[in-house]
Formats: sequence, C-alpha cells, structure tokens
Amino acid sequence: MSSFLEFEKPIAEIEGKIHELRHLSDDNSVNILDEVSKLQSRVDRMLKQTYAKLDPWQKAQVARHSLRPHFKHYVSKLIDDFTPLSGDRHYGEDKAIIGGLGRFHGNSVMVLGHEKGADTEDRLTHNFGMPHPEGYRKAIRLFRLAEQFSIPVITLIDTSGAHPGIEAEERGQAEAIARSIETCLDLKVPIVSLVIGEGGSGGAIAIAVANSILMMEHSIYSVISPEGCASILWRSAEYAKDAAISLRLTAQDLIKMGLIDKIVSEPIGGAHRNPDKAVDDAGHFLFEALKSLQGQNGDQLRTNRREKFIAMGQIGLS
Repeated sequence: MSSFLEFEKPIAEIEGKIHELRHLSDDNSVNILDEVSKLQSRVDRMLKQTYAKLDPWQKAQVARHSLRPHFKHYVSKLIDDFTPLSGDRHYGEDKAIIGGLGRFHGNSVMVLGHEKGADTEDRLTHNFGMPHPEGYRKAIRLFRLAEQFSIPVITLIDTSGAHPGIEAEERGQAEAIARSIETCLDLKVPIVSLVIGEGGSGGAIAIAVANSILMMEHSIYSVISPEGCASILWRSAEYAKDAAISLRLTAQDLIKMGLIDKIVSEPIGGAHRNPDKAVDDAGHFLFEALKSLQGQNGDQLRTNRREKFIAMGQIGLS
C-alpha cells in the first residue's frame, strides 16, 4: 500500500513498522514473526473500526482513491471477449467513456463506463474520466445497438462530471447528456448501473438511468462535487466537508432515500486494498441484478425504468 489517506495515518505508521520488521532479520526469527502477526491483527482491527464510521467527506476521498479498481479492471476480470467499439459517428472518439460488446457469465452484454486512468499519462489520455459530448453520443450509439440485438446493458459509473471546457459546450454538452438520459429511458432492454467510484452530476446520470442501480460501499453519487457545492454556497472550497454532509452523497444515504437499489460491500479498508475481491463481489451483484430482470419484456423494462425515476422526483412532495 503506497498511498494513505489523511485519516489513515495511524494505520500507516503501524504498517510501516510491519514493513521494517519483515526486513529486519534474514532468518525470520519466531519473535519477529510473532510481533508482525500481532501488529497485523491490530491493523485489521483499526481498518475495520475506521471504515465502519467514515464521514461523507472521508468516503469521498476513498471513492477518489487512485488505487481503486477502474473500468478497465472490472472489464478485464468480469467480461470475456470484450470488443471495444469507438466513435460517435459524428465528431470523433472520446476515451473518457469506453464501451463495447462482451460476454458476462456466458451471455452477451453491452458494457460501457467512465475510465479515469491508472497513472498520469493514462489519466491525460482518458481526460480524468470527464467525457466530452462525443462520449455521450457514442454511449447513445451503443445503447441503440444493444437494443437492436436485444442485449442487456451494464454501465460502470466513475466520473467527477462531464468535461467543463468551453469546447465541450460549443459541441453541445448539455444536449448530448440530455439525449443520453432520454435514450436510457427509452430502451427496451435491461440496464444495470454500478457506481464504482464517483458519480458526479449529469456526467454520471447520463449513462446511469437504469432498471437497477448499485453502488460500491464507499462510492459517492451526487448532483455536484463537494468542492463545487462549497464554492457556490460558501464561496470557498474549504467548506467541502460541510457540503459533503449536506449533499447526502453516500451509498448509505441514497439507499435510505430509495434512490439506489443495493450496496455492494467492499473489502475491509476499501476496494483499493483488495481490488480483485472488490471486483469479484461486484460481479456477483451485477449478475443477480441482471438475473432479476429476466422474464420482463421490453415494454415492461422501459415502463418500470421510467416509473422508477418519476417516483424519485416525488420524494418529499407529499
């Protein structure tokens, strides 16, 4: 583990001692091994206690952790024979959204989602997971292709939001997002969405209007980032923690409000500590969600999806 969050510093110190002890003696003496075992048990307890009581701002930090599994990780572990499909057939290719055909548990699926990138060069290539309009137009094309061949859709959400640059606005960012949402509401095939990290604003919901919406335990999903909210309400990003609390952006908040359907538990210490297990567990939930939609015809799937989101808008109105 090479990157610790601020609230993990006490854990980092103990893990540093464990690392030192493991390299202290070449003969692996019983005393050293016993001390390492005790310290490791202490780390496990501290991780469990710490992650059981994270506040919303801390969860936002975990959701953004650079070592969390990204779209490519999920696809490589869960999707067989993945064939990427590129371009929106209007302007060009957008690498912030990746999509294509593959097999999930032996069945054909269309899978697409945001890719933030694993290192600096990769992040620049994928624009830090912030799509341009052509990314959403590509998503629309793939949604319609899935519908044409009666293939279910899986979307993986991980973006701080759509690209905010002027060139994106010039190419019709808002219209592209609106059309993507409209397309999701209109499809007659099953759609299952999983928030794997950040679900930021319209950039996220554009491909997350689904029959079943899942969230990883320490992911976040909100109309705006905590920093953006703080800058608007308090004229300072220093109040991001307060904004995170007010936004009610955690999976635990959202399931209480009925805005998502299930929470996928993460390994102790977050998905970044055991990416493979986190992805495997998520795969099980995705499979069960798709399985639960079997037997519904296209009209039922579309109607249920529309009613689901109409009901969300009625919360607190009665």
